[in-house]
Order: sequence, then structure tokens, then C-alpha cells
Amino acid sequence: MLPAKLLLILLLPFSVALSTLHHGWANYDQTKTLDYTGLVEEITYENPHGMLKLQHEDKTWTVVLAPPSRMNSRGLSRDMLQAGDSVRVVGYPHKEVKDEMRAERIYVGDKKIELR
Repeated sequence: MLPAKLLLILLLPFSVALSTLHHGWANYDQTKTLDYTGLVEEITYENPHGMLKLQHEDKTWTVVLAPPSRMNSRGLSRDMLQAGDSVRVVGYPHKEVKDEMRAERIYVGDKKIELR
């Protein structure tokens, strides 16, 4: 078995990388609000965050959603969104990744769900 210090040294870079990926909200420009309505092309309902591909005009946007547990507790269950559904998403664009946004809220039918 590996000594504890060696194991810690080997695993530390992975934990830092995962932490950076998960807590990158500073990478989204909160001074520019996007409000798009379009068709869902694809949706994933997985941890750490749900994600959907939204066809809006001539672009496909990657929309980062909340964690599934939060979406469920706020009223957005897995079966409410399917490919082909029309939704409205309000959020902030990524500062560096073109065509990516972080959703603050999503409208499904006549229901508004706050994600943050």
C-alpha cells in the first residue's frame, strides 16, 4: 500500500483540477444577460451540473444548468425536458468559450424555474 504522503501528492493535482472545473462561475460575464428561446437538441441530467444544447437562431449554445438535486428541488424534473422541446433560458455568457452560457433561470412551458 502507498504511504499516505505519497498518495496525497499523487491525488492533489486531480482534486485541484476538479475543483477548478466545478467552481468556475467567475468565467461567466454577469454584466451581459442573455435571454434565448429555442429548441433543446440534447440534454444531460448528471452531476456536477446538468447541461443542454439549445438551438437559437443559427447557433447551438451549450447551456450549463444547476446540479440535478437543485433542479429537482426547484421543480425541474428530468422528464420535463426532452430533445425537441422549446424552452427559454436566461443566463450569462462564458467569457472565453464561444456559445456557452450559465443558466440562471429556465422557462418550460408556462413555468419559470430559478436555478441559482
